[in-house]
Amino acid sequence: MSLKPGPIHPVPEETIRVAGAAFPKGNLYLTLRDKLGPIFDDEDFVGLFPKDGQPGLPPWRLALVTILQFRENLSDRQAAEAVRARIDWKYLLGLELTDAGFDFSVLSEFRTRLLQGGVEAVLLEKMLDRCRSLGLVKARGTQRTDATRVLAAIRVLNRLELVGETMRAALNELATVAPDWLRDVAPVEWYQRYSRRVEDDRLPESQEKRTAYAQTVGEDGFRLLDLLQGPDAPFGADQLPRVEALRRVLERHYQRLENESEGNQHLQIRFKANGELPPAAEGIESPYDPEARFRSRHEITWTGYQVHLSETCDPDEVHLITNVETTQATVHESRKTEAIHQALADKALPPEQHLVDSAYVDAEVLISSREQFGISLVGPGRPDISWQARTEGAYHRYCFAIDWEQRQVRCPQGNQSKVWQDGSDRYGPRILVTFDSDDCRNCPARSLCTRAKDQPRRLRIQPRPQYEALQAARQLLTTEAGRKLYNARAGVEGTISQGVRGFGLRQSRYWGLAKTHLQQLATAAAINLDRLGAWFEERPLAKTRVSRFARLAPLAT
Repeated sequence: MSLKPGPIHPVPEETIRVAGAAFPKGNLYLTLRDKLGPIFDDEDFVGLFPKDGQPGLPPWRLALVTILQFRENLSDRQAAEAVRARIDWKYLLGLELTDAGFDFSVLSEFRTRLLQGGVEAVLLEKMLDRCRSLGLVKARGTQRTDATRVLAAIRVLNRLELVGETMRAALNELATVAPDWLRDVAPVEWYQRYSRRVEDDRLPESQEKRTAYAQTVGEDGFRLLDLLQGPDAPFGADQLPRVEALRRVLERHYQRLENESEGNQHLQIRFKANGELPPAAEGIESPYDPEARFRSRHEITWTGYQVHLSETCDPDEVHLITNVETTQATVHESRKTEAIHQALADKALPPEQHLVDSAYVDAEVLISSREQFGISLVGPGRPDISWQARTEGAYHRYCFAIDWEQRQVRCPQGNQSKVWQDGSDRYGPRILVTFDSDDCRNCPARSLCTRAKDQPRRLRIQPRPQYEALQAARQLLTTEAGRKLYNARAGVEGTISQGVRGFGLRQSRYWGLAKTHLQQLATAAAINLDRLGAWFEERPLAKTRVSRFARLAPLAT
């Protein structure tokens, strides 16, 4: 298919007439076309298509259809049928009523072109450009960000199921690429063990039999990998995606030893205990989506990804999603704050104030946000988890007075520190402060300060710029103005709720991080369409619902 960019024509008169008769009280899609126009242009996608060949469908229409299908949670078949059958879709797309639409497979091909061209972000960015030209979104306002989990489109497997299903997936891939070679090398028992999906068979119940099963699957897996390294193995077969997934799963879950016995090398493997496994960030959870990761957060566990949504939140303005970041589940929020600021700056939409929860805040980010982007990051910072901070009346690190010029620290009992030593740890530069042993040993408040038997109190504090930036951020939230400002952050929870309940935000449709990110971008654009329609129709934001019983509560006197 080739692309021959052309002008976008107005909505056909017959489509306008029939749509007006069918929707005398108005319609969201009719309003959006009238207020925003077509949003996209063929020139936005010119690099995705060759110059020669049969002309393809206008990509500006396919981009709109992609957003509409995520707004209404439709499959490709259903979206293609809506283009053929629905008057409001034809109006928004500028089609004749007699237009027969297109085959549903075009939508999948279009998404593939977006990903291969690396321009999937255009689905959201062109809409923001159009809104900026209309004065609906602007830079240097107030924005807020939060993240939520995205479940991968896979079946969650335990360790035994994972090793067994990964072996089966590798065999199926090899059976497609090199069936003759696999038929010659596969033992008969492999057909009995790996012909059916692992969940279709009942795993052994006793621990002894489960251990034996894990041992058997591991030996089979390593044997297959060894065969793929042999001289008769098909070229490139050892680099296939499912085979690579098998290699990584075996490396994580098994320990392989080669011992020399009577001049021969004998393969020995051992299924690792749970406590021996490397971090979850290194582990594959499914051979079908090797990028999905396991994470536990606030007593919630999931396998998949995490999406970060940023939106405008200035009062009396339409609240639009301005940026979407999708990561593997194991990527912590604090590692994305700078990337979010950079993305907003690239779009010429950096906020003046950015409201976030504690997971996005650390001292370094507070400083870099202000110095590099001119953004005031507003958030409480991660809490101190020391026992002193969790014990009422105890002396946590912020109870100590610091004299930066004299390089001394005074404790709540009035004792001065003895040692001030510059250093670093895995989190960056740190200052190690140690108090005098005699002062601490005879201190009447020792039980509130340290649990060490003989050692004096030690503190690890950040360098002055970081320490003061974090203290200022916390101090802001103790003021009435700071609390009033930060209260607006809670509204992003409503955005996540809207995305989850109405747009399928929390469930990935596809395998892989790139496709999941494209889904989240299209979902964000769909949410923006919904909000723009409400804004143009002057529909107010819904208020928090109160139960009938709660309404009966007597007023405080």
